[in-house]
Amino acid sequence: MLMPGAARAQISDDAVKIGVLTDMNGPASTPTGQGSVTAAQMAVDDFGGKVLGKPVSVIIGDHQLKPDVGAAIARRWYDTEQVDLIVDVPVSAVGLAVQSIANEKKKLFITQSTGTADFHGKFCSPYALQWVFDTHALAAGTAQEVVKRGGDSWFFITDDYAFGHSLERDASEVVTKTGGKVVGSVRPPFATSDVSSFILQAQASKAKIVGIAGGPPNNVNEIKTAGEFGIFKGGQQMAALLALITDVHGLGLKAAQGLLLTTSFYWDMDDKTREWSRRYFAKVNRMPTMWQAGVYSAVWHYLDAIKETGTDDPLKVTARMREKPVEDFFARNGRLREDNLMVHDLWLAQVKSPDESKYPWDYYQILAKIPGEQAFGPPDRACPMVKK
Repeated sequence: MLMPGAARAQISDDAVKIGVLTDMNGPASTPTGQGSVTAAQMAVDDFGGKVLGKPVSVIIGDHQLKPDVGAAIARRWYDTEQVDLIVDVPVSAVGLAVQSIANEKKKLFITQSTGTADFHGKFCSPYALQWVFDTHALAAGTAQEVVKRGGDSWFFITDDYAFGHSLERDASEVVTKTGGKVVGSVRPPFATSDVSSFILQAQASKAKIVGIAGGPPNNVNEIKTAGEFGIFKGGQQMAALLALITDVHGLGLKAAQGLLLTTSFYWDMDDKTREWSRRYFAKVNRMPTMWQAGVYSAVWHYLDAIKETGTDDPLKVTARMREKPVEDFFARNGRLREDNLMVHDLWLAQVKSPDESKYPWDYYQILAKIPGEQAFGPPDRACPMVKK
């Protein structure tokens, strides 16, 4: 009587192993790092530590923000350590390198912190999923809503690598399409310690909106320096095309107040977000970023798809993940699209002033919901998986 069930449940190596490939000590370690590991482990524990009677384990790798290191770890994990799924992977250059290995090895990779839209565009793969955001959604969502509110002239401070370039490109397109104009841009290298000259150029541009097209650590330095140089007092406003709650926490509300940003997740939105985030806070002592919350969401849905299909075969699992809506504490109106992008609602937020904040981590005022279809746009026809 037991044989048919045993035959249906096919788990390779009699175990499911999930590798969190992240930045453990560098500039991306606070919004990803150990917090992403904790989120993955929480999902495994909440699922019961097993799927189809087989144990689920989590291992950690530090790619040090280097594409070659990330690719080497991914290759070793897939080839010799029987890793079934890699998650997280901050920095687009590393994410694209890992995606290439996943495609070659026909193993799964779900990224939460790789943002380039090329991931599900010209480089799309049946084995690689993008779960939390892409540059188009953040840039287009922010730009469209800000221009609607009168911010119709922009100057960009853009991180000089693929991720920053994508943000500026996508935001600029939306700004001009909606009647605004881009008056200029500058491109500081990644992890520039002194951004004063770039802030001064933005200030001299007289643009209504200074768009920060980049992530940690440059975005934090730029927002802080802009406050010190009086950009806000001079009537200009800053819109961060990527800013995380840990960035705001590090800056403090006095420096970050008034900043506009788009996010996939905010811990204090409703009862579901608060319940999970408080459990996470008890383990990490800080509230989760959208990337860390997205790790939990993706791992849970992956394990649930294995349970429902009776196998950890990558293509069967992702097919099941596409069939089911993604509606959990992390995502609203979510669905995994044919190009392996998980489309869901985003939120335009403004950072509160110190007087407006009533309790710890009470940082955002939600200004608008940005429907997922509007933010992410249609599938990129450069993706071979998209029906022509």
